[in-house]
Amino acid sequence: MIALIDYGMGNLHSVLKALEKVGAQVKLVTRPDQIEAADKIVLPGVGAFKDAINTLHEKELVAPIKKAISDGKWFLGICLGLQLLFDVSYEDGEFEGLGIIPGKVKRFDFTDHQAGNKLKIPHMGWNSLKINPDVPLYHGIEDGAFVYFVHSYYVEPADDSIIATTTDHGGAFASSIHRDNLIATQFHPEKSQKVGLKMLKNFSEL
Repeated sequence: MIALIDYGMGNLHSVLKALEKVGAQVKLVTRPDQIEAADKIVLPGVGAFKDAINTLHEKELVAPIKKAISDGKWFLGICLGLQLLFDVSYEDGEFEGLGIIPGKVKRFDFTDHQAGNKLKIPHMGWNSLKINPDVPLYHGIEDGAFVYFVHSYYVEPADDSIIATTTDHGGAFASSIHRDNLIATQFHPEKSQKVGLKMLKNFSEL
């Protein structure tokens, strides 16, 4: 069973329906014991980093998330669910993240970019992936596949070797990461049509 963590950040309906569409057994969970009982974990999220990390602490979900990952359960973070894994975010201040992945969450800044006036923040819409084919989420997916983004902040891992895909928006940024049993994407697989459904199917079958 896949635990889809409901902590009040963003619309879970599209993630739930996409996982069900690919045949996954999925359950919305809100309690620590439900995370502990699951085989795999999905942490989605849309909204402000500060509110999200505070809510995870308030609902006592931080420890079970960390334990699930350290125990080797497959984990998928989506959008804000990627950013929360990092040490620190500079979204509207400076806020401590889960500290599972060393690195920072930073805002796009095109002030000194030649095409800065043409590059939009947030980065919204379809963009392509430069894929590391060894990452299990991307098996059967062609390099250059297009997926759906909506974000103003991006992750900067301390260790480049965990970067699973890069995407260009005023330069290459890490659009997903992979380390051991942990995978997380800045883009939204559930909104990325056939390509995204293939990713979710791959995850459900791990």
